[in-house]
Amino acid sequence: MMHSTERPGSQPGEEIGFVGLGVMGQPMALNLVKVGTKLVVWNRSRERSEPLRAAGAIVASSADDLFARTRIVIIMLVDEAALDAVLRRGTPDFAKLVSGHIVVSMGSNSPDYSRGLEADIRAAGGRYVEAPVSGSRKPAEAGQLVSMLGGAEEAVAEVRPLLSPMCRETIVCGPVGTALLIKLTVNLYLCTMLAGLAEAVHFASRNGLDLAIFQAAIESGQMACDLTRIKIPKLINRDFSVQAATSDAFNSTSLIADAARAARLASPLLDLSRDLYGESVGLGNGRLDMMSVVEAIEARTEAVGHSSLAPAVRPLLPH
Repeated sequence: MMHSTERPGSQPGEEIGFVGLGVMGQPMALNLVKVGTKLVVWNRSRERSEPLRAAGAIVASSADDLFARTRIVIIMLVDEAALDAVLRRGTPDFAKLVSGHIVVSMGSNSPDYSRGLEADIRAAGGRYVEAPVSGSRKPAEAGQLVSMLGGAEEAVAEVRPLLSPMCRETIVCGPVGTALLIKLTVNLYLCTMLAGLAEAVHFASRNGLDLAIFQAAIESGQMACDLTRIKIPKLINRDFSVQAATSDAFNSTSLIADAARAARLASPLLDLSRDLYGESVGLGNGRLDMMSVVEAIEARTEAVGHSSLAPAVRPLLPH
């Protein structure tokens, strides 16, 4: 991993912009500062900028100020509406902001949206790279994210070295849209896997099993991985402090479902997982960790237990 302050993607001493200091963005930006990147940051909630200021970053007074100071701007925002709002897309100010810049979006958006944004930025005289990341808060803090990059080859080559303090791997995927499709594919596996893990813990708990023994059985076998080591204790301890938010899991599964429908694909496990994350959001867990999905599963159990039609939920098996 390259940690030199003189990276081939930027000019020596060049200031780099970073917009969006939320659960993921703040530790990502801090990792850039720690290796000597001259970082200019801005966040709509100003208090999120203070740890960056303390670490040595410059806090811009506005998005306009940040863009005026920098040529490469990394953006880590929660959704497409936030990205459009910050860039003032659809207004004359949009071109003034992005002209002459490389805009790097590291959030998860739809591939079609990303293609449209690239076209608009290119028409305004800028360049665009999509660089969505795989990982949650802890990998972000440790600089262990995986980024998938999509865009024109020369723009990707310029941006890629800048991401090394945040990412243990950067994977070049092809043109804009491709990286986000890869990210959605990864998230399909992730979100269905973690919903399944929550259901397994619920099943074990309701059968009166010792969850520590369940954890030992998982950790001793082929299914053991960083996710199980982190998420099983959260489920056992009912610790839903956020690493990856339930609302983000719901939004991600919704994006995947939309992409599947557009491609005329069935996605049965994804669709059920999306429903469960949505039900957990409805229970008030939107900004809690996505493992709060177990509460949606528990609510379904309670509904079945109180229903006179409970036996009807058992599937009919073939003779």
